[in-house]
Amino acid sequence: MKRKLTRGRWPLFLALLLTIASGLALRRYGYAMHLPFVVVKYGGSLLWGAMVYWLLATILASARRFRITSVALTVAVLVELFRLWHTPALDAFRLTTAGALLLGRVFSLWNIMAYAAGIAVALALDCALSRPKRLV
Repeated sequence: MKRKLTRGRWPLFLALLLTIASGLALRRYGYAMHLPFVVVKYGGSLLWGAMVYWLLATILASARRFRITSVALTVAVLVELFRLWHTPALDAFRLTTAGALLLGRVFSLWNIMAYAAGIAVALALDCALSRPKRLV
């Protein structure tokens, strides 16, 4: 008897929306709640990495998790490396709220580690919440 993993797009999309809401709430209210800088800064980066995973999992719902995880890590690293490229227009965009949330401002290897941790957490949740379906 074989088992095939089934994942619907809606639960993945819901996880994406919850992750985005959590990240925005952390960035907006984290300091007001007197959370430590490390929690706000790297918690946001962790949630950003998870968001990339959920976005790709939603788009590529039938893809294997290894592929989704690999692409998510690649995207996260490339976005972080993109911070090393500077032009006046790009730097002006990075100063906006959208630019800071999407692209960030300063390159950091710590961010890459936080993204990887977020992707790992999202992967673990995806595995835990997916239900195997029996094939006869």
